[in-house]
This record gives sequence, C-alpha cells and structure tokens, in this order.
Amino acid sequence: MKSHSTRFLAVLAILATPLCAEVKLASPFTSHMVLQREMKVPVWGTAAAGERVTVEFAAQQKSTAAGADGKWRVDLDALATSADGREFTVTGSQTAAPVKLDDVLVGEVWLGSGQSNMVFVVSKARGRPYGLVNEAEEIAAANYPKIRMFTARDTKTYEPQASVAGEWEVCSPETVPGFSAVGYLFARDLQKELNVPVGILLVASGASCAEAWMSREALTADASLKFMLDSLDACESYFRAAPETRPAVAPLHPTPINKPRTPPRGGRGEVSDPARDQHFASVLFNGMLNPVIPYAIRGALWYQGESICWGTRGLDLYGHVLRAMIGDWRARWGEGDFPFYLVQLPGQQNISNNPLIREQQASVLSLPQTAMAVTIDLGEAKDVHPHNKEPLGERLTRIALANVYGRPLEFSGPIFASMQVEGAAARIPFAHLGGGLVAKGGPLKGFQVAGADQKFVDADARIDGDTLLVSAATVSSPVAVRYAWDNFPEGLGCNLTNAAGLPAAPFRTDHWDYPIPGIVED
Repeated sequence: MKSHSTRFLAVLAILATPLCAEVKLASPFTSHMVLQREMKVPVWGTAAAGERVTVEFAAQQKSTAAGADGKWRVDLDALATSADGREFTVTGSQTAAPVKLDDVLVGEVWLGSGQSNMVFVVSKARGRPYGLVNEAEEIAAANYPKIRMFTARDTKTYEPQASVAGEWEVCSPETVPGFSAVGYLFARDLQKELNVPVGILLVASGASCAEAWMSREALTADASLKFMLDSLDACESYFRAAPETRPAVAPLHPTPINKPRTPPRGGRGEVSDPARDQHFASVLFNGMLNPVIPYAIRGALWYQGESICWGTRGLDLYGHVLRAMIGDWRARWGEGDFPFYLVQLPGQQNISNNPLIREQQASVLSLPQTAMAVTIDLGEAKDVHPHNKEPLGERLTRIALANVYGRPLEFSGPIFASMQVEGAAARIPFAHLGGGLVAKGGPLKGFQVAGADQKFVDADARIDGDTLLVSAATVSSPVAVRYAWDNFPEGLGCNLTNAAGLPAAPFRTDHWDYPIPGIVED
C-alpha cells in the first residue's frame, strides 16, 4: 500500500502537468469536404491562446499562432484540381493528437442559400412536402462520388455564432434523398460538364426573409433597413424581460405579406423568442451564415422570395434588401464580386408570388456578376414548392458555365430592352435573343397593352424579326405593355422563349401603381 506522502506527491505531479489544449477546425471543415481550386483557401478555428497551429495539405504547410481570443486562421495558396481523396491535417503545439480529415477533394464550391425551395430535398420520403417529380430514377442514378454537400443545421440566434452543425456527405443513392434538390441538380450538371469535384455548401432555412441573412452591421449602416433590426431588438428586450408574459401586449413579430398578424405565442401560450423567428433581421446570418464565412467559394445560388414582411413597405424595399445583402456577403467573404445567381420566383395563385416581387428580384441584375434563372413556366397553382426542379438546375448550370467557365452558351431567356410606338402597335426589342425569338407551342400569349387611360386589355403579339409587335383592337395609341404580369403567369399560357429554349422574363414598360389586394400591412 502506498503511503499518504507518496499519494500526495502523485497528486501534485498530476496538478503540475499542463492540461492539453485542443485545436479545433471551424464548422465547414470535415472529412469528405471539397476545397475551392485556383484561389486562396482560408482555414480557421480555435486553440489555446498563443498555441502554434500548423495546417498541412497538398504539400503545403502553413503555421500561425492563436490570438488572445483563441482564434486562428491561415490561408492555403491556390490549390490545383484533385479528385483524389487526400488527408488534411491540423496540429497544435499544445494539442496531444493532430486533427485529421480524410477524403478531401479540390474542385468547385458553390454556396446555396435562401428558403424552403432551396432546402427542398430530392426525396419526399423525408417527411416533408418535397421530392422531385422523377425522384426514384434520380436517386437510383446518383452515384457521383465527386459531388459532396454540406447541409448546415437550421439555426437562428440573436448573436453571431462561431459554429453550426453539419458535415460533408458524399453523393450516393443512399445520401442523395436528403440533399437539396436544387443544389444537387446544379452540382450534378456542373460536375458532368467540368469533370471536376463539386461541393455545395447548403445554408438555407424555410420561410426565411432576405433580411434574416444580413449582418447586424450592414443593417445598422443602412438607414432604410435599420427599422427591421430595431424591431428585433425591441421584441428581444421584451422577451428577455418578461418571457412568461401573455403575448397580448407583446410587440408583434414581422409577418409575411400573405399571413395574418398574430401575437407571438410560444409553445405554452407565453411570448416566443424572436431570435428563433426566421422573419426577423440577422437571425439566420448569426446562426448559419457567420460560421461558414470565409470558406472559399466560387459563387452563390439564391432561391428566396415568398417570405417578404412589412407589407407594401417591405415589398417596395425587397430589391434593395437583396442588393444590400449581396454587398454584405461579398464584403465579408473578401473574394470581391463573386458570382451571385438568383432564382426568380415561379408563379402561384397567392400574393406571396406577385409580379412586383419578380420585378424587385430582377433589379439585382444592376449589380456586377449577377444573373437570374427565370422560372415562370415551372410554378404550380396551389403549391409553393414546385416539384419540377430539373429545368431550374439546368438553367442555373447554364448561367455558371457561360459566365464563370467560359462556355459559349446562351444563359438567359429574352430580356425586355425598350419600347417604341409604331401607329397602333408597340415594338419591343429584347436582349438575349439566343438565336431568335420563339413562340413555343403556338401563338404568343400572356401580353397586355394599355393606352393613356392605364386600362390594360389582352393583346395580340407576333414575332417580327428580332422584335415583337404588340397591339389590341381596342387600344389605338398604346402607351404600355406588360408580359406575364400576374401572380400565376403560368395560367396565362406565357410562351415567349428564345431558340435556346429559355423563357422570357416577365416585364412591364410602365411604372404605374400596381396594388396587390390582400397584402397584410405592418
């Protein structure tokens, strides 16, 4: 039996031994990840203050010391494309064992963000109203080991977070049912065309507003948007001061334009936490996006728009919110004006999909390195989640191939350019002719014309060379033309495309008031 003095000395020896620190990588760094090729690759994480951290990958070795706050970052030099799974190692001077990730590829990485139509998974068997129209065939064929997807857990917070749950998964028939359908289809087509690994960093949340994906700093600096952040702060202060208070007297949460305003009730009738409400500004940036910045990406895909709050005011500001959000992201990533490609909303018989939203989305095209996938032929009258997403994936891929990868492809349907009046007709030229204008399946439909009285009537439209001539027997002097100008333009039979088979974007030549009946005001 050991003496008391021997045991005492043993305890002293244990206490005198320095505790091992633990080097950690940030959330998006896991086994099976894809790293962006041909640009610097930031790698970051945490360690003990002052600990020396070394990252080794692809014959590179980069070292730094963790700061007083325990944070560290190194930038790998531009990496060459590699479909060979390699080891990625991080060691720390005070860490007993290195962090080792395996099966790491180098290729193209794209961020996918937005709301439920970006979350929408390949298989309806996952218990949600999702699933591709041909999911069985798509799942069976999904043997693409060079495609990987990181799906961030839906997380909303009041303060910016450093981590978010998620891991990279290799695409296979076993994993693809839970993949974002839009992300998967884009990655599938891109990988086939480029023959390089493709990674999708999926950071999306159902029913989310665009301002929820902006940082507090960007919202504070924008005088026209700060009220959105002020609403969050007021509701959060009330919640923290009196979380058990009945909600009848609590500040109201923002409400989408097609939803009735109701008190913010929690699960037991108490006030709910505004930081868990995706309609509030900044909460998804804090919980999901901040943890993955600045993971190296080639560009971003965005599918959002059904959830717009603040009534007519919010609708009028929506394009500005999107442009400000893009600027916020680009500034924080530090990659310059990386490509940002958005999906313009398809139609639905609901004011959440009205033509003013599509007009606001199109305003984003004033920014550099932006493009828009038009989907007015893909909506479903009663379902906010269209299941035919295959053409959408193909259109997004076309945009990327043409604008990023230099392929000689037309990537857009006809875009309204101008209008000239010729007697009783309006002549409309277009950009993105794509080999010529086409009336798909018969005479052109979906056009309206108005005179000075601002009363629109259905119009005849015919192709005349690279332009359209639009007229109506009851309008002798046309002043304005509209196309696909409806909540559900698919129901109008809109069928203008170009020879590349891409649909024309909705447009109007006027700037007259267009009230949306039934909008819930703030």
